[in-house]
Amino acid sequence: VRVVESGGGSVQAGGSLRLSCEVRGYYTVYCMGWFRQAPGKEREGVAHSNSDGTTVYADSVKGRFTISKDNAKKTLYLQMNSLKPEDTAMYYCAARGRHCFWTNLPGGNEFNYWGQGTQVTVSS
Repeated sequence: VRVVESGGGSVQAGGSLRLSCEVRGYYTVYCMGWFRQAPGKEREGVAHSNSDGTTVYADSVKGRFTISKDNAKKTLYLQMNSLKPEDTAMYYCAARGRHCFWTNLPGGNEFNYWGQGTQVTVSS
């Protein structure tokens, strides 16, 4: 199983980016989410998609980021609008094969598979 992110880049504040995450391999994933880690900071949850399609967001991104999932393609997306310099970080996609119905952002230890990360840089 491989988790592959794409779509990162450099934008100015107020701009948009769309991240994609594909799970490759003969494996069914039910839960997927996005995490990020900025230099010198701990990894934090950004957005999560539950088994039933419900979503959870960090307060810092609510109203600006939208997570969506294409189960048939085993692909997760993160549409990021109104980007701010504080959104600058390495963004990681995580997946697991068990069901989940969280109402709060889960910790990273809940996930089995991780991507290599994609860098997002927002300049002021």
